Amino acid sequence: MSSSPPRPGHPALPPNEQPAWLQYQQYSPQYVAAQAQMNPTPRPTLRRWLLGGLIVAVSLVLASLFALLYGYSFGVVWTAMGLLAALLPLTVVLPLFLWLDRFEAEPWRYLVTAFLYGALGSTALAIVVNSLGGAFLMGVTDEESATMLTAVLIAPFTEETFKGLFLLVMWWFMRHEFNGLTDGIVYAGVVAAGFAFTENIQYFAGAAIEHGLGGFAMTFVMRGIVSPFLHPMFTTMTGIGVGLAAVSHSRSTKVLAPVLGWCAAVLLHGLWNLSASGTGVGLLLGLAGGFVTFVAFLTFVMWARRREGRIIGEFLMPYAATGWISSDEVGMLSSMKARRQARSWAKQHRGSVGTTSMRSFQDCASELALLRRRMHQHPVDAQTLHRERVLLDSMTARRREFAGIA
Repeated sequence: MSSSPPRPGHPALPPNEQPAWLQYQQYSPQYVAAQAQMNPTPRPTLRRWLLGGLIVAVSLVLASLFALLYGYSFGVVWTAMGLLAALLPLTVVLPLFLWLDRFEAEPWRYLVTAFLYGALGSTALAIVVNSLGGAFLMGVTDEESATMLTAVLIAPFTEETFKGLFLLVMWWFMRHEFNGLTDGIVYAGVVAAGFAFTENIQYFAGAAIEHGLGGFAMTFVMRGIVSPFLHPMFTTMTGIGVGLAAVSHSRSTKVLAPVLGWCAAVLLHGLWNLSASGTGVGLLLGLAGGFVTFVAFLTFVMWARRREGRIIGEFLMPYAATGWISSDEVGMLSSMKARRQARSWAKQHRGSVGTTSMRSFQDCASELALLRRRMHQHPVDAQTLHRERVLLDSMTARRREFAGIA
């Protein structure tokens, strides 16, 4: 095999017929040392620091405004109680999406930004637009009808639009990080969890003001226990659409998939608000429909996770064929259970260093597989080929560490 740079669309080739990782020592000691210390994740640039600072500053301003608004409207005590109660559903909702994200974990800074945008940015925009829409309806109809129309027609449209906006921004500006269906679901769920968190504070505290402790408890049961996944389920429809668009070759799919996903989110949201605004049979039908939708949602999430494992295995096979990794490693890397077993093995044989190296090896492999997938779907440039080689070299260095090769 040639040691020359790989042709576009082909995996980086090892230096000869022997497995590439066994030939690693052919390089100079300086090169080996550099690769052993290599972190394939680039360091934050000045632009990233400035953008991060801006996000923090805007979040602090919006959080302060929400604190003043809720404190004035509901009082400090009930606002604090609402905030504590709103935290509890997050302990169930967020772990599900982080579990889904285990094969190729998204950077924490993006996940935190998604949550902050959902909790503060999209919520603030939705409150403004919903209030303006409600005020307009109050001028043309009675108060009860205006409230109903706002909940069923205006709120689903505005809320799903502003939540989905984050997904479009991620897809457009972070295409190298946004890897398709799973990423669309994860970011949609995190944004929606943030939105539901802030909205729940309002609902919990408002119910306490109107109906006392009993109203607070009933609202918590309905929103925090019975239906904590509603907002994530709605926005996941948009996430699926954007995720499909991100991996599609078709121009029509790139346009239609996000639009259809958003339409599904708005429709489901509107139907739920319609059923929740009623009583008796209508509410029971809404709860039954919500339960069926939730079961379907969980089934889809589990399928999506298994699908990502199959994709990782499929697109790592070319590297097994050229000697960069073994077929046994491909099997391990495409199964979350096998990954856990491999980390346990590394810990038993190499301690904490082995665990860290094995985890890094697995993370690099996931990113490599998804990079390889993008190479099949989009034109390959020099930066992509360089990134491929960086990941391969990093995997080789990490393998040497957890295998104890000097």
